[in-house]
Amino acid sequence: MDASDLEPELDVQSLRVLKAIADRGSLTAAAEALGFSQPAVSQQLKRLERRIKLPVVERIGRTVRLTEAGRILARHAPAVTTALDAAAEELAEFRGLRAGRVRLIGFPSASPTVVPRMLADLADRHPGLAVTYVEAEPPEAVDAVRDDRADIALTFSYPGDRNDPHDPSAHGLSVRSIGGDDLLAILARDHPAARGTGIDLSDLAGESWIAGCPRCRGHLLEVCDRAGFTPRIAFETDNVAAVEGLVAQGIGVALLPRMAVDSFPLLPGIVAKPLPTADGRTIHLVTARGADRVPSVKATIDAIIRAVHP
Repeated sequence: MDASDLEPELDVQSLRVLKAIADRGSLTAAAEALGFSQPAVSQQLKRLERRIKLPVVERIGRTVRLTEAGRILARHAPAVTTALDAAAEELAEFRGLRAGRVRLIGFPSASPTVVPRMLADLADRHPGLAVTYVEAEPPEAVDAVRDDRADIALTFSYPGDRNDPHDPSAHGLSVRSIGGDDLLAILARDHPAARGTGIDLSDLAGESWIAGCPRCRGHLLEVCDRAGFTPRIAFETDNVAAVEGLVAQGIGVALLPRMAVDSFPLLPGIVAKPLPTADGRTIHLVTARGADRVPSVKATIDAIIRAVHP
């Protein structure tokens, strides 16, 4: 049997089923994820096996796993389904992009800043385009694109990040840097280091620090290490309002990205002092390779870039 014999026997639904089994580990979980009944999934697999004359699943006790043939098809599934989605949506482009759905996942401080601007932009330019959105930190967002649970991930990385989710965990995906986000020191207004336009972090060596998400905490440790000290972290919270409240009460100091500060008005009695640009974070868009050929995905990417650079 050569490749030409197999070409007409494969269908996108079978590939989606195999990918779901590979991701979820069982027929029941795969059926749930796809919105099918388990018998329907079983019938789909039987039809596929009859067509290609090879088994794609094998039973191990009460569970199933993919055979080598099944794993081969599951491995190619994302590329094939993305290409077919691109073909279908390129046809929709001739109808003025009046339909389409894009699944976006992004980091929390993008939710009140970039995402509303992007949604308003799309509503104006492409009112028929629907976008769903969920929050996740970069590692989970990158995984969501890889697992076909999201079409676009809006993520960030810090310079020198030892656990950068974009390398090597984004292997096989497209990662595009679309801008930067300054890092700001958040201080009580009457703090001696609040005078002037910039700040020397070494002046804060003796302070209690308020740390944020794990990635931000890691970068705080690295930035302070370069300034010659290890920060004494007394509090940890991802809540920007809580960080500002603690600083306003003189309980500690903090570092926050500008996008996080923009998401919540500075409380009275605190100030934000910029650190060197090199200490800031980089904003990325992560997609499957070739996904920007899908018109709805490309339109959303363009709108996100405009929202990052208003």
